[in-house]
Amino acid sequence: MVSREDIGSWLEGAPAGDGPAGERLGLPAEGPGSLATLGRRVPALFLDWFACMGVSALLFDGNATATLLVFLAENVVLVGLLGFTLGHRIFGIGVRRLDRAPFVGPLRAAVRSVLLCLVIPAVVWDGDGRGLHDRGAGTVLVRL
Repeated sequence: MVSREDIGSWLEGAPAGDGPAGERLGLPAEGPGSLATLGRRVPALFLDWFACMGVSALLFDGNATATLLVFLAENVVLVGLLGFTLGHRIFGIGVRRLDRAPFVGPLRAAVRSVLLCLVIPAVVWDGDGRGLHDRGAGTVLVRL
């Protein structure tokens, strides 16, 4: 059984004095490779969603389920192959693996995308600024 102590470290955020978010992950405090800020993440997400709504309107008569599936497909394909979605690229951010591998890959992108589409994992963050969708996939969203 999992106890509160087992998960308390990430629920409570970074302990005081542990440095900037991302430092424990080996990321720089600022500049390229540093954690993407909320000011870049949110507009990128909205841009991706509105683009997917447009595709859904053209191909599927704007069906809400189709929009979600287009969003899922966009994330799996683009993040898996390129490391970023349309919105990520425009706002200068990208998804990287924590183990420094060159590509996110389709499996990690699929795990991340499914969790992102569930919404709750994406809005629960740890002390390093990673959502549960990134933790589950072993990825991090960084500035390019």
